[in-house]
Order: sequence, then structure tokens, then C-alpha cells
Amino acid sequence: MDNQKFIQQAVDLALENVKRGGRPFAALVVKNNEIISTGVNQIKLTNDPTAHAELLALREAGRLLSTPNLEDSRVYASGQPCPMCLAAIRMAGISKVFFAFSNTDAEPFGLSTAKIAELLRVEPQFQEGLEFTQLKSNHCSDLYAIWQRQQ
Repeated sequence: MDNQKFIQQAVDLALENVKRGGRPFAALVVKNNEIISTGVNQIKLTNDPTAHAELLALREAGRLLSTPNLEDSRVYASGQPCPMCLAAIRMAGISKVFFAFSNTDAEPFGLSTAKIAELLRVEPQFQEGLEFTQLKSNHCSDLYAIWQRQQ
């Protein structure tokens, strides 16, 4: 694997995104030393808070490979993946992630997600500024069992 080549491509894509008015984030999904997909942060373009580079690259890779299982792939990102992206990377089965700029690098620019990561380490019901309440459904108590029978 040419890790340095792929990380440079991620940074170059992020720079292009900045030049188009976007945020400085891009990501690649690479499998067998071949770029499967790329993504750039589109939050400003779409007003979608989930339009992160890594998520967009993962979605496209899954679509192109016709599977949500990307365990033989790697992610190369211009910035350290946020907790949401990291969760998606884990759910896709990816075990190798490379990034160019850390949360420490991003902090002076207001781009660090370290505080969010710290908050997420706390049990959901104790997270500052977030109220979690489980409400059971009166109409469907066996949703997961129904799903399992359909498999």
C-alpha cells in the first residue's frame, strides 16, 4: 500500500473542497491498493450535518461494491474522523484508518471533534445537554423478532 500517496490525495481533495467554498475535509476508501470511492465534506453545500467526507465515501463504496461490508478496505482522511464517522467506519468492518491532521491540529480553527468524542464516552443518559428517554411502543413490542423472521 502506498499510504503516503493516498493520504496526499485526501489532502488534495480537501484543498479543492476549500477552494469551492467547502470545509477542509476529504476521504478515500481504498481496497487492494485501488481507490474505490472518495468523499468531501458537503455540510455547507447540503445543510446536512451528516454530510461528512468519510460517510459519503463509505456510502459510495458500499454502493459500488454492492455490500455494506468493507472489511478489506482502508480509509484515508484529511482530518481525524469524528465519532460519527468512526462509528460508521467500525460498522463497515474497516480496521485501518489513516488521517493527515489530528484534532489537536484542528482545535485552533474550531474544527476539532475531541469534545464530542469526550461526551460520547459517558453513558447516554448522563451526557451533558442531551436527554435520553426510552419509551416502549404500545403497538409493536416485537419489532426485532419480526425482522429476524424475515431474514
